[in-house]
Amino acid sequence: MHEAAPVNPWVAFAYLVAGVCFILALRGLSSPATSRRGNRLGMIGMGIAVLTTIFTHLPVDPNGIGRTLLELDTVTLFEILAAIAIGAIIGLTTARRIAMTAMPQLVAAFHSLVGLAAVLVGIAAYLNPQAFGIASLVVPMIGEPFAVINPVSKVEMGLGVAIGAITFSGSVIAFLKLNGSMSGKPILLPGRHVINLATLAAILLLVAQFAHTQDSWPFWAVVVLSFAIGFLLIIPIGGADMPVVVSMLNSYSGWAAAAMGFTLGNTAMIITGALVGSSGAILSYIMCRAMNRSFISVIAGGFGATDSGGGGAAAIDRPWKRGSAEDAAFLMQQAEQVIIVPGYGMAVAQAQHALREMGDKLKEHGVRVKYAIHPVAGRMPGHMNVLLAEANVPYDDVFELEDINSEFAQTDVAFVIGANDVTNPAAKTDKTSPIYGMPVLDVEKAKTVLFIKRSMGGVGYAGVDNEVFYRDNTMMLLADAKKMVEEIVKSMD
Repeated sequence: MHEAAPVNPWVAFAYLVAGVCFILALRGLSSPATSRRGNRLGMIGMGIAVLTTIFTHLPVDPNGIGRTLLELDTVTLFEILAAIAIGAIIGLTTARRIAMTAMPQLVAAFHSLVGLAAVLVGIAAYLNPQAFGIASLVVPMIGEPFAVINPVSKVEMGLGVAIGAITFSGSVIAFLKLNGSMSGKPILLPGRHVINLATLAAILLLVAQFAHTQDSWPFWAVVVLSFAIGFLLIIPIGGADMPVVVSMLNSYSGWAAAAMGFTLGNTAMIITGALVGSSGAILSYIMCRAMNRSFISVIAGGFGATDSGGGGAAAIDRPWKRGSAEDAAFLMQQAEQVIIVPGYGMAVAQAQHALREMGDKLKEHGVRVKYAIHPVAGRMPGHMNVLLAEANVPYDDVFELEDINSEFAQTDVAFVIGANDVTNPAAKTDKTSPIYGMPVLDVEKAKTVLFIKRSMGGVGYAGVDNEVFYRDNTMMLLADAKKMVEEIVKSMD
């Protein structure tokens, strides 16, 4: 049997330090106030992990003195440095140029790369198990020797490749939907649940077959079917549920990395993958509870989709009231409390800075200003929190749905800026609606609702019109969100 090389205690200690940094990073990212520190700790931890991994793969001095970079062949050294340089350039360029509105699809793209990396590593390990240290013995065969892979390594490799392929193809679909390249409406295939479950069962059986025989066909069949099931799982999911999908794919990418960590015998990958996988799963569960959804239905696919496709995308033909920036400014200045509800419309218009200025103006007039955040507002978990933090909105003014929903009935003005689905009463009353059962912000209970959207013809990401638009206490402000808020600020004394 193949025996693992003894682990250098300093290497183990470095990986432990990296793991602690990752845990503290997750802790820091749990709050906007500590998110910068969390990011820095994550970067430090990843830097330690990368340098330690490179060190463990340096050639050993034949005299036993130790490892040295000078003995690394020129080609390998160039490949390592080139890969680091290319990745750094792409990362820095993307971070500087990406707009906050494109952050959800960027996250989905990153998840796809993690999944693809797991697949490629698994394929490389299968084609050259000796180089990865997972061959238990080498059997002389006609032509060239045949390496027998450890049975446990074959299971790890099969599962890692399967999860990675599902993550890649699912993230590609999520990217296309978030980017507007594909419709956000659910694409419902006949018998999709049977197809999904049968495909998943086939993948597990093929992994078992591969672990038992090491034949090539089960391995490649796992790769193909896993890519296919990733598409099938995400295609039926509607746009309103995309934040949960992003969180779920984040979890998948973590488990794929952890599985490859076992295959490679890399402690840092196991720790990091387990942290990402478990935290993503917990976040998905929390968001599902916040939306009154079933976590199992997320795993099975078709989350948030109904065969009836109820709700309809057509606008309701009912009278509505249109207001101006001057009207909105007057109403809010006379109010005792204003609750601002940001949504994806604010992100698209990049109106968060103007919104903070409006909030500051209202405070100068003695108005209490609060911000209500729905768990799935935007296109990824915490999207609105990130935008408000970017605009330096005080953290104490930002409240989650369960903490502020009861206050709308005692609020003078609910100021909704591009948040359609998360304020739609159809989630509470219309059983045919694709968002039925999802807790929403009760903005309609406020004395006055000011609702900013571009036009009355548009509907939310879930393709459902909002009955709040046509209520007697609602005034529609039809314009670009940023321009409208700026005009409101100008109209205030």
